[in-house]
Amino acid sequence: MSFQACIVTVMNDVKTPYERLGGEPALRQLIERFYDLMDSLPEAAGIRAMHAADLSTARDKLFKFLSGWLGGPPLYMEEFGHPRLRGRHLPFAIGEDERDAWMLCMRMAMNELAIDDRLLTDHLLQSLYKVADHMRNQ
Repeated sequence: MSFQACIVTVMNDVKTPYERLGGEPALRQLIERFYDLMDSLPEAAGIRAMHAADLSTARDKLFKFLSGWLGGPPLYMEEFGHPRLRGRHLPFAIGEDERDAWMLCMRMAMNELAIDDRLLTDHLLQSLYKVADHMRNQ
């Protein structure tokens, strides 16, 4: 096999974080558990109060956003355009407590998903923390 053919083979075998996570079924499971935790953990009461009583729209939007963000189908962009995350979160008072509550729910949901790839989990949690911290406006 030529060097170029070898590189093409390696490049074609590289999986996105979306694929490594388990694709749509695993991402849906993660989002469902994330919002179940937000809905039930006392530590998440502050961020839960920022959401509508019915979490189905929030679940759908986070699923669509994370799908594209993780390298899967760009569902959020196709439906809503650029996410403009910080701007969309400006109406809400988001400080360290809110960031940490969001991350608590996400970390617990990821742990319960039992992802075999520890490097993937660590990378995703670090990346999500950066995004959550960027949402702070307090």
